[in-house]
Amino acid sequence: MKNKKSQELFERAQKLIPGGVNSPVRAFKSVGGTPLFITRGEGSRMYDADGNALIDYIGSWGPHLYGHNPPFIKEALLKALEDGTSFGAPTEIEVKMAELICDLVPSVEMVRMVNSGTEATMSAIRVARGFTGKEKIIKFEGCYHGHGDFFLIKAGSGALTFGVPTSPGVTKGTAADTLLAEFNNIESVKKIISQNKGEIAALILEPIVGNMGTVRANDDFIKELRDLCSEEKIVLIFDEVMTGFRVAAGGAQEILGVKPDMTTFGKIIGGGLPVGAYGGKREIMEMVSPVGPVYQAGTLSGNPLAMNAGYAALSHIKNNPDIYKDLESKSSRLANGIMNAVKSTGKNFQLNRVGSMMTLFFTEEPVFDFKTAIKSDTELFGKFFHSMLKRGVYLPPAQFEALFVSTAHSDDEIDATIKAAEESLKEIL
Repeated sequence: MKNKKSQELFERAQKLIPGGVNSPVRAFKSVGGTPLFITRGEGSRMYDADGNALIDYIGSWGPHLYGHNPPFIKEALLKALEDGTSFGAPTEIEVKMAELICDLVPSVEMVRMVNSGTEATMSAIRVARGFTGKEKIIKFEGCYHGHGDFFLIKAGSGALTFGVPTSPGVTKGTAADTLLAEFNNIESVKKIISQNKGEIAALILEPIVGNMGTVRANDDFIKELRDLCSEEKIVLIFDEVMTGFRVAAGGAQEILGVKPDMTTFGKIIGGGLPVGAYGGKREIMEMVSPVGPVYQAGTLSGNPLAMNAGYAALSHIKNNPDIYKDLESKSSRLANGIMNAVKSTGKNFQLNRVGSMMTLFFTEEPVFDFKTAIKSDTELFGKFFHSMLKRGVYLPPAQFEALFVSTAHSDDEIDATIKAAEESLKEIL
């Protein structure tokens, strides 16, 4: 592949932007090499500064359900631009968006718009603490909820002890209020609760994880978690920033058949623009200012550009429910093709998929939590990534990320991706 212009841009960027990127995974650090600088996207493809055309399976990390630059979202944005980009005052489109989200996700009775997934998760935790009057929270190994201080925690001497900070700048005091459990292990949750009786405000998780690769919560685990939180008066928060409207119209909670107390959103509800939201039960959400005492604000929250784009995206879902059948067909075709390619090499690498999200793990053991995910051969994944890239297929540049299929991916492109995977696996093995 040609990458002279991308190399030049990366050299310029590193002089002025930490690591040359504005979000770490973009730097290709875990796979090596120079990141490609993208100039435009259309349908299932992206085009970089050197003119390379790439079949894209990142989709801006999930929101491009319909591929890049779909006409109906572009039209909504152009209309919004004509009327004005920001007012710092209420608009009708915010009300219409709230109505649509609450209609599509039954567990959400009230919703507040913000500008990112991180804002959404941080705000949800604050509201849960205000509602319960308690301070501690439980999160799970391998679940990512943005870069808020109390989320950047790992286990200390063991998975069930108080956490310690994993990023400089996070205080030990903040870390002490975050308790770490093992995903898909209900006993680890019960132990934490028994050791911190009456002190836990909220439990937050990705019900279908996308940030240690794609890992689905087991049915028994998620149902027991719901019952446990209800019994202990702990606010159950589903982080659906990635899965909301991606895996189903009602998100992961529709697939799993479990209603959380609160849900956080991002990605798709802005049609690809910066956006986030948190919502849930009315009695909890009425704790939020100006109705209640829990303060949260934002000048650009619910801005017309993001709301118009998001309304177009969610309306398309509501008016075209068969898109999920289309996505399932395309995604199963891709997953089956990749697994056939893996088997032809004599390997038994694991592929986890839920709807249009999937991850090929370079390990031969089943992946169901953080500890099993990190057994993957990341060096081999890096070789696979670059081998696919030179064949015109752009995968997430990290083993522990999900890839996303869009309605814009054609059968021919999926078949081309499968062929590239066959050739790449033979080459690296």
